[in-house]
Amino acid sequence: MTQPLTDSPRAPRKDVRNLAIIAHVDHGKTTLLDGLLRQTGALPPKHAAAERVMDREDLERERGITIHAKNTAIDYEGVHIHLVDTPGHADFGGEVERVLGMVDAVLLLACAVEGVMPQTRFVLRKALAHGLKPIVVVNKIDRPEQRAAEVLDEVFDLLVDLGATDEQLDFPVVYASAKEGSASLDPEGPRKDLRPLLDAILEHAPAPVVDLDGPLQFQAMTLDYDDFVGRLVIGRIARGRMRRGATVVRVGESGKLESFRISKLFGAYGLDRREIEEAAAGDLVVIAGIDTIDIGDTVCDPAHPEALPRVAVDPPTVRVRFSVNNSPFSGREGKFVTSRQIGERLRREVLGNVSIQVENTDSPEVFEVAGRGEMQIGVLIETMRREGYEFSVSRPEIILREVEGQRCEPVEDVVAEVPEASTGSVMEKLSQRKGRLTHMEQRSGTAVLQFVVPSRGLFGYRSEFLSDTRGEGVLHRTVRGYEPFTGELPTRSVGAIVATEVGETTAYALWKIQERADLFVGPGVPVYEGQIVGQNRRPGDMDVHVCRSKKLTNIRAAGKDESMVLTPPRIHSIETALGWIEDDELLEVTPQSLRLRKKALNASFRKR
Repeated sequence: MTQPLTDSPRAPRKDVRNLAIIAHVDHGKTTLLDGLLRQTGALPPKHAAAERVMDREDLERERGITIHAKNTAIDYEGVHIHLVDTPGHADFGGEVERVLGMVDAVLLLACAVEGVMPQTRFVLRKALAHGLKPIVVVNKIDRPEQRAAEVLDEVFDLLVDLGATDEQLDFPVVYASAKEGSASLDPEGPRKDLRPLLDAILEHAPAPVVDLDGPLQFQAMTLDYDDFVGRLVIGRIARGRMRRGATVVRVGESGKLESFRISKLFGAYGLDRREIEEAAAGDLVVIAGIDTIDIGDTVCDPAHPEALPRVAVDPPTVRVRFSVNNSPFSGREGKFVTSRQIGERLRREVLGNVSIQVENTDSPEVFEVAGRGEMQIGVLIETMRREGYEFSVSRPEIILREVEGQRCEPVEDVVAEVPEASTGSVMEKLSQRKGRLTHMEQRSGTAVLQFVVPSRGLFGYRSEFLSDTRGEGVLHRTVRGYEPFTGELPTRSVGAIVATEVGETTAYALWKIQERADLFVGPGVPVYEGQIVGQNRRPGDMDVHVCRSKKLTNIRAAGKDESMVLTPPRIHSIETALGWIEDDELLEVTPQSLRLRKKALNASFRKR
């Protein structure tokens, strides 16, 4: 491999700015991006009334969160501003880590009510590690309960705590209401539009310092797919110029070179990708022409194949096992059911998601999938089932690591906003799960509790938390790091209600069972032997006949039959199901159904 060129001239491109928008979940990143697109006229008229236009995937709109990082661009005062919208949930931190290498500054959003939250610390730490300067936006300034001055102090204290440099501590501040599409440099001043924020970007976001005349260097940061042109590669040109139709080489992780021709070259503007003939260093572009590229690979001039440092992301903390569905109902609803199809889909996920890892096991029908948390695993499961896949998933387990010769486990920062009346129950439950309280604060009838809790202690806790707070609590969590293993935790205190035969559930059978159980199914639902149909109210599993019907006779009773009133069944989501099951149980996933089951379906075999 040739040596890097050291005498190439580098100069700032004053016509370009590259920024990522980072914040805790639900602090207004995507809504602020809507306002910037409208302010600069980059939003098409048909999307003028739409909200969160960058969240184009069905799952993102249903859950109200950003899952995948997406880039767009706007023009303001003759400057082309590239903006990257990043996820705010900790489980999708890999999306944040890889895009920070594409930008030169960050817009750090902090809610004027909630202030600094766990994910704020995570994303800001990553940005500072890349040497990026933050532009702080105190959002939701229109809320009557806003406390902008306190939040600004919290942001400054966080920067100091994370070891920010003097230059990074000298950050500009803009007060904004993303919902209104307005901003001001004074929290009490009038707000008309987002021009103060755009002016702050031009003034304080550094222009990319690049070498326009050197040999080409481009790094792949994100992968996409188009039905017409195939694999799309999104990244930043680090040096030189890129032209459509040019022949270039890919430098892989092993250093192997692969030559290909750039068949398509796109630039972003608003919600569209526009085909262009040429782009220069500092631009974020999309290329097509190669199907074998991976995230972190470098595309270079054939005469100077110099690889850029690869993208480094934090390792996964949780793993599950995907396996072929072998229940009596297998193949009824799914389109892709074989181990080959499931394995190919999982390996395809790894190509575009750097924080997911897939490994083979001793069995060809079982795959070990590691990720950042239950939500990331749940989103992968939901995506696959919507694509027609059918499979089974085991209970999540943490990934232990050796740190300085000591066995350590992942721990998380947890912030719980709960009504004051629920404070005691939340503190008791989290202390039982080896959590330790680090801070407590009262805010107008609400208690804000900060804990450090082992990741395994949070499996299945969210549903308990919502019950304890009567649906009024809000739980935020993000991975803090690794700490010494804290010992065994109590497992599920109640057993499962397990069906003993194949058939359809009847109201008569369920009516008799519901006195001793919380049901997961209603009447008229097909079940099989070994399927879990409810939760026992006592320890230990209970095998039941859920398909039994009432015997008919020709003898009329003197009194009226008892009316059968059934309690509505508890419907599990993917995340709650993964948190509920034990080691001897599985979650069966099909395009139409989620079923809980025992690994060993036969009751006699389970007893042995």
